[in-house]
Amino acid sequence: MSETAPGPVTTLPDIDVQGIMRLIPHRYPMLLIDRLTQIEAPERAVGIKAVTINEPFFQGHFPDDPIMPGVLIVEAMAQTAAALVGVGQGRAGKGDLVYFLGIENARFRRPVRAGDLLHLEVERQKSKLGIHWYKGRALVDGKLCADAVFNARVAPPPKEVAAG
Repeated sequence: MSETAPGPVTTLPDIDVQGIMRLIPHRYPMLLIDRLTQIEAPERAVGIKAVTINEPFFQGHFPDDPIMPGVLIVEAMAQTAAALVGVGQGRAGKGDLVYFLGIENARFRRPVRAGDLLHLEVERQKSKLGIHWYKGRALVDGKLCADAVFNARVAPPPKEVAAG
């Protein structure tokens, strides 16, 4: 039951939204990252989310003062980490799923609004028995909006159920 020792870090080129969709199963309206940058697989990366007024959550959160829900900011951090896991393990297109297991110490420090460019910094803290722990920070214009520690595990794609 030992922790995974840090291995070699590979710096990779940016990944656009099409590449992200090969790494994680999320699709609109739940795909919350547009680009993956500053990738140092498997240790850290930065996800980018261009927050627009057309986001479906703005219809109800809150129409007179639209702000991005904090839980979706944490979800965007987790998607950034999931894409990092996929690229770090060379699993693009394999259909793997990454399941959230826990969120700790989530703090929401300033609102994220339409027009903001959200930078989602994730850094792996440790990996043990197939579970990965990450520290995430969400920033707009270099100012901290939210942070959290979370963990997740990778699972193979579900097997198709045979008909009849």
